[in-house]
Amino acid sequence: MAATTRGTEEDGASPKELLLESARRNNTDLLEEVISEYSSNLADLLNSTRDGVGNTVIHLAAKHGSLEVLDMLLDQEDLEVDPLDRMEKETPLHKAVFYAKDEKEHGLEVVEMLIDAGADPRIRNKAKQRPIDIVDPRDTELRVALQKAEFAVTAGGDVVPESDDEEGDGGSASDSE
Repeated sequence: MAATTRGTEEDGASPKELLLESARRNNTDLLEEVISEYSSNLADLLNSTRDGVGNTVIHLAAKHGSLEVLDMLLDQEDLEVDPLDRMEKETPLHKAVFYAKDEKEHGLEVVEMLIDAGADPRIRNKAKQRPIDIVDPRDTELRVALQKAEFAVTAGGDVVPESDDEEGDGGSASDSE
């Protein structure tokens, strides 16, 4: 059996279709396959891949709560964390907040992962709403997380984040950048 090369019509799904599907289904194996095969221009591929309504791979991962795929995507160099979709002009952080309305705890993890990766909570969508403006009013934990993120961005990084551990290791959320 001959080795397959993705991207031609006779081979099946294109690399962009595979990326979108991996984000929808939280399929890390599929994402790893595309990453290994297209590593030379991966950032361009990730940032230019959009579905029919303009969602990028990172939008779909946030929208569907695909935490493992999102984690892998955010590890990729030069990935845009605040792209706007075409329809509502929303960022992945907006999509994650909508996801958190149905999946509160898991949604909070998605939101926190995006914030840790540098997502800007101040960006407004087409309806002039920031992610915090669309949070379920009863979800105080998510609201507080977005308020802290917005304050940290506004303060220009002059804020030292609180640490839950008592070891005082001096690490910060920006260590991965």
